[in-house]
Amino acid sequence: MSILIIPFAILTAVLWIWAFVDIIRSRFENSAIKGLWILLIFIFPVLGSLIYFQFGKKYIEKQRKFNPDFNRTS
Repeated sequence: MSILIIPFAILTAVLWIWAFVDIIRSRFENSAIKGLWILLIFIFPVLGSLIYFQFGKKYIEKQRKFNPDFNRTS
């Protein structure tokens, strides 16, 4: 039984750290949303991380795409 606990604990820690780093590095539309996601993964590490990866990405600002031909006059 304890053989299964160790890999589960490692996977839980990796998932939690991955979610935390992703939240910190992402640019959210509102800084309060970032704080709420951090609070959620601290209170519920596994469930909060899974919810963040499922639903949290829609609150991140979309990156602007570079288009070199946009203002080109020919």
